[in-house]
Amino acid sequence: MKRELLRRRTFLAAAPTLLGFGSVCGQGVGWKTLDGRAPLLIAHRGASGYRPEHTLEAYALGIEQGADFIEPDLVLSKDGVLHARHEPMLARVQLESDGRAIKRTADGRPELHRSDTSTNVWQLEKYTDRLTIKQLDGKPVGGWFTEDFTAAELRADVRAQERLRDLRQGNNVYNNLYFIPTLAEVIELAQRRSKELGRTIGIYPETKHPSYFKSITDAKGSQRMEDLLVAQLHAAYGNNRDAPVFIQSFEVNNLQYMRSKTKLRLIQLLSANGQPYDFQLAGDKRGYQELASSQGLDFLKGYVDGIGAHTQLILPTDGRRLLTPTALIQNAHARGLPVHGWTFRAENQFLPTEVARGTSSSAHGDMAAQLRVFIEAGMDGLFADHPDLGREILSLMTK
Repeated sequence: MKRELLRRRTFLAAAPTLLGFGSVCGQGVGWKTLDGRAPLLIAHRGASGYRPEHTLEAYALGIEQGADFIEPDLVLSKDGVLHARHEPMLARVQLESDGRAIKRTADGRPELHRSDTSTNVWQLEKYTDRLTIKQLDGKPVGGWFTEDFTAAELRADVRAQERLRDLRQGNNVYNNLYFIPTLAEVIELAQRRSKELGRTIGIYPETKHPSYFKSITDAKGSQRMEDLLVAQLHAAYGNNRDAPVFIQSFEVNNLQYMRSKTKLRLIQLLSANGQPYDFQLAGDKRGYQELASSQGLDFLKGYVDGIGAHTQLILPTDGRRLLTPTALIQNAHARGLPVHGWTFRAENQFLPTEVARGTSSSAHGDMAAQLRVFIEAGMDGLFADHPDLGREILSLMTK
């Protein structure tokens, strides 16, 4: 067993040099992607299956495991600095059923939301007074929020923790070791490693809760998130559609706004249910399912360069097994739109039972078997918490 693990790790470590990811991997293979090339491998929040998400260490590991792109979710600090976090909450707490009060433990401490807390701020006595309840996309949420901290405070005191702390218990050993990176630091890492490895590593930022942050910047009279993002990306990569950059969002209006500002590629994210929050604010009844329809895709192609689709929109599952692929990829490709699927995770908890292994929700199942079906359906890119496993199946399908 140890010999097999060593063989696999050695192969994966050498793979970037041997296979030339992105530009070389997959040449001569009958890929069903829009451009006929191998699907892009995107390290989802970095190699978040192995390190606390949205840290330079997670991004660096994703690069070492062969990712073509690294994905930072973006939020704003109090002084308008873009940082990589999955949500504005640095730590989240449970609320009472009416959403007006914070739940407390028997000793009076806030009850932690154990699957949506990604930093140590809840353990820092000096910031207890910043615990609050806010309306986030129309719903009450309790916690400590990035926009209430300066960049200097985030750097001096706040450290990353494993967000899925109960599922990925092995990652808890890295808690409190890594700081919260800025977008500038993520860009620097991607560009530096591109030069060192001799291959291009792209960046795939997501604007988190753009309507929420716009309300904050509008109230302050400060620069909105999208302008800050576009300016930094143009400074680093130029205003060029061929730059190794995708900008993604679950909302629509901010992508349309950025379309007027940049030639960089834009991606509309589509969830399996619900609707863009800016649509909700505007009284637009269309949901993500409608945007994934043929008529919806006609609308999307007017302002984006591709779509990032929940796996259920591509190849649904009933929880036990994968079902028949939908027409989404075929319809998107007919309109010149690539489809990047999210999110592929190795743990049984996230897999259909037919490819699960063992009974533990945290054990790794056969993600490769799941992923192969999506790739054969023509998916153009994949977001993976475990980039090494994604690279391994892409490499095997290349041969």
